[in-house]
Amino acid sequence: MTIGTVLTDSRPADPALAETKQPPVAAIAGVGTASAGRSYTQREVLDAFAITDPRVRSVFLNSAIERRHLTLPPSDPDGGRLTEAQGELLAKHKRLALDMGARAVRACLDDAGLDLPDIGYLCCVTTTGYLTPGLSALLIREMGILPTTSRVDVVGMGCNAGLNALNAVAAWAVANPGKVAVLLCVEACSAAYVIDSTMRTAVVNSLFGDGAAAVALVADSPDSAYGPPGLPPAPGRPRIKAFASHLITDAVGAMRYDWDDSQGKFSFYLDPDIPYVVGAHAEQVVDRLLSGAGQRRSDIRHWLVHSGGKKVIDAVRVNLGLTRHDVRHTTGVLRDHGNLSSGSFLFSYQRLLRERVAEAGDHGVLMTMGPGSTIETALVQW
Repeated sequence: MTIGTVLTDSRPADPALAETKQPPVAAIAGVGTASAGRSYTQREVLDAFAITDPRVRSVFLNSAIERRHLTLPPSDPDGGRLTEAQGELLAKHKRLALDMGARAVRACLDDAGLDLPDIGYLCCVTTTGYLTPGLSALLIREMGILPTTSRVDVVGMGCNAGLNALNAVAAWAVANPGKVAVLLCVEACSAAYVIDSTMRTAVVNSLFGDGAAAVALVADSPDSAYGPPGLPPAPGRPRIKAFASHLITDAVGAMRYDWDDSQGKFSFYLDPDIPYVVGAHAEQVVDRLLSGAGQRRSDIRHWLVHSGGKKVIDAVRVNLGLTRHDVRHTTGVLRDHGNLSSGSFLFSYQRLLRERVAEAGDHGVLMTMGPGSTIETALVQW
């Protein structure tokens, strides 16, 4: 052999090896939900706190909410409700979050045919309380999840946080094909209430409920007809195709927590104009999401929008040209549970699955909105 000779393999290439291998795609393998406390009608909540102001009662009774799960403070000797200090609210948040969170995770794993040792990554989302160590560490200890499990906590992002976290969890699943990632959204909204006679708190207190929702994600090949590795065939498991976000910087203070010196606790604020602000920006973020995937709004068969409130849902529906049937699960969750903050869209997703109407090839849009003010979206395909 002389210097400069190039050695080549004259054997014919294997066509199977020559094919371009498709990157893994995250798929939703299972979903589970849980609630805590008692299910109250709006009138029962008003009566529990002896609220007689006709303006406040009107806000509650015209909210399109029939029932919510709440853990109200204990009764005092006179039949009223005791005032809870901030420390007591934080303790309530921890207790309810651990209870609801554990039940939602177990239900999610059961739905996917998985067990606790299968979890490789746990992401916990909440806005209704602050814990150190975070909820993920406490759940790993309490539930007996493997201590080698990777984890992250998303705290304080509000109602849009579920999709923010889903983006990160899907990325972890893609980076770790075949391993199970679990996203848990748990909101103990009963632990974030201020009870007074102002219209500011009336709007908040009329809206939110306690609930938790979890989904398990596993990445597989987009060419696979059998879903994530190790799981049984399940054409009902949608793959996550894309995300798109939009921060409305002019409305950064429209949804926020403030410290109330007179109450000695945090108080949540919702700007009355937020439904119209969100509605006005819904088209651009949804169209950007869809155009990046070569889709149009008319191609979307399933819409799962955050149950933010009657006015928010109506504003989004009108601006996107959706029908009331398109948002039936969104309005159904609002009616039966109220606004469940970060986990609301997963309650709607579970209702869609139970309908058994999603077919192979269908596209769906997940949409949440919250503090920032932010609109988050995701495109999925069955």
